[in-house]
Amino acid sequence: MTRYILRRLVQAIPVLLGITLFTFLMSHLVPGDPVVIYAMGKPLSEEREAQIREQYGLDRPLWEQYRDYMADLLHGDLGQGLHDQRPVWDTIEEAIWPTLQLTVAGLTVALTLGVTLGILAALFHNSWLDSAAMVVALLGVSTPVFYLGLLLLFAFSFQIHLFPATGTGGWENLVLPALTIGFASAAFIARLVRSSMLEVLRQDYVTTARAKGVRERLVVVRHALKNALIPVVTYFGIQLAGLLTGAVVIEQVFSRPGLGRVAVNAVGNRDFPLIQGTVLVTAIVYVLASLVIDLSYAFIDPRIRYE
Repeated sequence: MTRYILRRLVQAIPVLLGITLFTFLMSHLVPGDPVVIYAMGKPLSEEREAQIREQYGLDRPLWEQYRDYMADLLHGDLGQGLHDQRPVWDTIEEAIWPTLQLTVAGLTVALTLGVTLGILAALFHNSWLDSAAMVVALLGVSTPVFYLGLLLLFAFSFQIHLFPATGTGGWENLVLPALTIGFASAAFIARLVRSSMLEVLRQDYVTTARAKGVRERLVVVRHALKNALIPVVTYFGIQLAGLLTGAVVIEQVFSRPGLGRVAVNAVGNRDFPLIQGTVLVTAIVYVLASLVIDLSYAFIDPRIRYE
């Protein structure tokens, strides 16, 4: 297991290097002058423009700029933002905590609702309960996230006044954003659990367990659900990484700070260091999430071994 983890981490190094190179080139080749962004629209003299370009190394060839960027990165320095003149890591550190809160809350809703609906749909296959669960899943898949968020805002903030509409704070500020994110993910999880459970429930070992008189609850939880979770875990890990780095729409609808809004603003401002920093953090999250998913397979299914 240790050798497998080390091998996966070593394999991630060229991936991360390729991502840094691609992001660096793309951010520098798109149209627009970062010096104009730095000046915030104010006119600058030619001397001042030259000074800014020299300060940030924008007057040098791209390969030299990339070399210096990688040298700073190896020392843990992500650079300084062009727009707000703050260290990039400080900006990311402030933004990642609200996004992490939203991600954990949303995935908790998704997992609880999705697994419950999927199990009920599989156990009562071809019944009204199965049809109702799949209708809920269909609504979750087909409803745009921003539209669902606006509906929840209108119902529970403006009409009932039960939850705050925007901002951050206590747990009540997380309820509506978490439900918005969780409902969409729960729909996919419910369909995955249903299809996997239907396949597992037909297996001989489940029939044998029932024939031995094992209680139905234990048959479902211990024998069927555990073996049906591998596709769910795969999707769950992908959603974890995706939501942690890309819940942009929800953050806009509910006026929440987060890593997604930071990335969008950085692209709009052509803030090279901040773009590269957010993309690098995103890539690291995806690599770690992928590794955790692979390792969790062995705990779910003991037949899986890593050499």
